[in-house]
Amino acid sequence: MNVTVHHAFLPHTDPEAALRFYRDALGFEVLDDVGYEEMRWITVGPRGRPGTSIVLHPPTADPGISEDERRTIAELMAKGSFAAITLATDDLDGLFERLEAAGADIVQEPADQDYGVRDCAFRDPAGNLVRVNQTA
Repeated sequence: MNVTVHHAFLPHTDPEAALRFYRDALGFEVLDDVGYEEMRWITVGPRGRPGTSIVLHPPTADPGISEDERRTIAELMAKGSFAAITLATDDLDGLFERLEAAGADIVQEPADQDYGVRDCAFRDPAGNLVRVNQTA
């Protein structure tokens, strides 16, 4: 049996800012971009790997969410504590420089961690924490 990650979901608050970050700064390709009324779901992923993607979605699109829940989600996103993802690259310093030049919100510069990983961290335009690990 083979189990893989197909989609991960991250909320976005501004679809154009999300595209500038994930497509332009990170270099992901846009696999799908679907709108409904004032909302957009944008699927991005690493080039040449269509089986693994991130769906950037409106955080409160579910009609079953109450106004209190919408408010809580917005507050958590504003604090940067609602969602997170970890990516991997074989050139951490190069990616960090590219993201820094693009104006990304840097949380942690590249560092060797005590647990054996070299990584960095930043926030996307919606406040989601994005960590990047160096691969061998």
